[in-house]
Amino acid sequence: MSKKFIQVGCGKMSKYTMQYAIDKGYELVGAYDISDSVIGKSVSAIFPEIKSKIVIQNVNEIENISEKFADIAIVTTMSLLNDISDVSRMILSKKINLITTCEEAFFAENSNPTLYRELDILAKANSVTMTGCGYQDVFWGNLIYTLAGSTQRITKIKGSSSYNVEEYGIALADAHGVGLTIDEFEDAIASVDNITDDERKILINQREFLPSYMWNTVGWLADKFNLEITSIKQRCVPVIAEEDVFSNTLGKEIKKGNSLGMSAIVTAQTKEGITLEAECIGKVYVGDDVDLNEWTIYGEPDTSVVIREPKTVELTCADIVNRLDDVISSKAGFVPTSQMGTPNFILK
Repeated sequence: MSKKFIQVGCGKMSKYTMQYAIDKGYELVGAYDISDSVIGKSVSAIFPEIKSKIVIQNVNEIENISEKFADIAIVTTMSLLNDISDVSRMILSKKINLITTCEEAFFAENSNPTLYRELDILAKANSVTMTGCGYQDVFWGNLIYTLAGSTQRITKIKGSSSYNVEEYGIALADAHGVGLTIDEFEDAIASVDNITDDERKILINQREFLPSYMWNTVGWLADKFNLEITSIKQRCVPVIAEEDVFSNTLGKEIKKGNSLGMSAIVTAQTKEGITLEAECIGKVYVGDDVDLNEWTIYGEPDTSVVIREPKTVELTCADIVNRLDDVISSKAGFVPTSQMGTPNFILK
């Protein structure tokens, strides 16, 4: 008997998560979105390759479904935990497990601990699990942890990953400052990090901190390696357009001198003496730009791995689907994948 899932967010990513889950033997029983352009249409009408007569409903209709209507919900909408908090509460309250591509949810405890604890308590009260994962689960996390298994001594772990924001939708593009002038980028994104550690702690506790994806990745790595972070800093800088570039996601031209996206660098020191440094470069690609994933473990011995042109979108969605069983069988709560073991390829 197939397990049942609902899809929340019917944009670019959902084409893959829905098809991949169906291919693995899961049954789609509901689809939800906020856009009038898709609400009321069948999944097949939006994505002809997916054979499903399920009609996409307004996300608020989740309030009206019965408890345990599905085994799990796949949420592919926003990048920040605050932005998915309402829909997460609805889903968890219906005793439905939740897995999301929300990047902050990968390790929300170090960037939004207040909301993380609230959702953890709610999930436990309803005996279900919530987690965030995707591309970073393997390529910024478990891959690095596996390489460390053949390392005698580690002094530093350094990583860099680039991706084309055009492939992920408007929420991610906005989070990366795509199309902003330099002054707008400074005000909206970079200025967040021109603060003291104490000021940052206040923002974090007040649910107002804006983490880059690597902030949560560094927290995940520390958790996986059982390291205690003693200090952590973040710096975001714009990637400047050298010529006018049209963005399909924004639906307009990015003017020369404005932001194509950003580079975010997170550096953490640990009690154990291991430095964690991770950079993500998310921008609108120009010319021969391609995705790259590069990591080096420094120590005895040094080891580097470079993955050129990973299919980031498909890899993200495949990881989500291969994690479905892990989430359903996990302990209750808001559980990061650092506490779930290595993701596995799942046969149908």
